Amino acid sequence: MFSGIVEAMAKVVAIEKEQDNIHFTLECPFAEELHIDQSVAHNGVCLTITKLNGKTYTTTAMRETLLRSNLGLLKVGDEVNVERSMQMNGRLDGHIVQGHVDQTAKCTAVEDANGSAIFTFEYEADKEMARRGYFTVDKGSVTVNGTSLTVCNPTDNSFQVNIIPYTLENTNFKHIKPGTIVNIEFDILGKYIARLRHFEE
Repeated sequence: MFSGIVEAMAKVVAIEKEQDNIHFTLECPFAEELHIDQSVAHNGVCLTITKLNGKTYTTTAMRETLLRSNLGLLKVGDEVNVERSMQMNGRLDGHIVQGHVDQTAKCTAVEDANGSAIFTFEYEADKEMARRGYFTVDKGSVTVNGTSLTVCNPTDNSFQVNIIPYTLENTNFKHIKPGTIVNIEFDILGKYIARLRHFEE
């Protein structure tokens, strides 16, 4: 379980393909504090630490994860948003994030907002998935590349988010431009409410 508050950016230093899996080795400021089997969110994807080596660690993404996320597009040198799992005795500064990415979205526009930036994302919409809670609502929460954000101007297949300068500088939003593919996780509360309504129908 995560909160969507990005702790740091980790740099991809090695990529190794093994059958349908990909092993990623990353350099991270808190790598020396990690331990084997620990869960860390990478661009919002919960992955398990499998190896440690000083300031680097290795984690593995399987085929299903690669199909649903942008991790398969990573190259050596890319920066990934990372967050360790939430401590239950702490404040929930973002929102409840599972680390189970639902799908990818494409950035279609980045606009200057006189100090902040407005990013527009489009995703593949499906009426059946929407009935199950896979959609965004105005002022609701969405996770983009592991970052907890507030939704603005949602449509059936798009939404906008406002990014303040701090977030722009301290996450990989600074690398996102029109055409960039990102990971999105819809709000788990919306999914539960949609499921409950299904049983009431």
